[in-house]
Amino acid sequence: MKLKLIGIGLLLLLLASCSSTKLVSTWKNPDNVVFDAYQVLVVGMVKDDAARMEFEDRFVHALKEQGVEAMRSIDLFDVEFTLAERSEQELKEVEEQLLDKGFDAILFTKVVGAENRRTFRERINNIDKMMLRFSNDYLEHQDIYYNSEYYDSFNVYHAETSLYCICVGKEIELIWRGDVDVTEPENVNKTIDSYIKLITRSMGEQDVIFN
Repeated sequence: MKLKLIGIGLLLLLLASCSSTKLVSTWKNPDNVVFDAYQVLVVGMVKDDAARMEFEDRFVHALKEQGVEAMRSIDLFDVEFTLAERSEQELKEVEEQLLDKGFDAILFTKVVGAENRRTFRERINNIDKMMLRFSNDYLEHQDIYYNSEYYDSFNVYHAETSLYCICVGKEIELIWRGDVDVTEPENVNKTIDSYIKLITRSMGEQDVIFN
């Protein structure tokens, strides 16, 4: 029975690894039961301008489909702004500019870490067999030598999307945050769409922007 349970656990692990995006956790500010935003600045902290533009463009489109006005940060920030380290005072000035322009929220996405993982491709249907003979054990696992997919190495990126409120007379405060694991995607566009749908659905379920 124990071996069967291990087999089921490994199967679930393998199935989970097929998913390109997975919501790991969320946090919502307890002081804000419901939060509505009318004009949101979408910020994707990505070094590559083309990737940043694609991500922000798709997120802005998703927000507008939900009736929320949004703008890409790449359209607002000067190109030179992201080329050098900025001070706290400079960021405060940006916050004031956003407030003056009518923005009431910032949706900020970044990759906070990455790790390399290796999955062990077990033969699930035979995992409860006891290898009492060397020949059986060898024959069962000999493809370790020649099957390049027996070990599958891939990257998992830990991404974080945070929603900040731009409130008059207050410091910009965190309203909501979602942590997502993104498995190295085969199709970047589909992964971006999946990520955005995951985030917007979760925010909607928690009465954040979408309700």
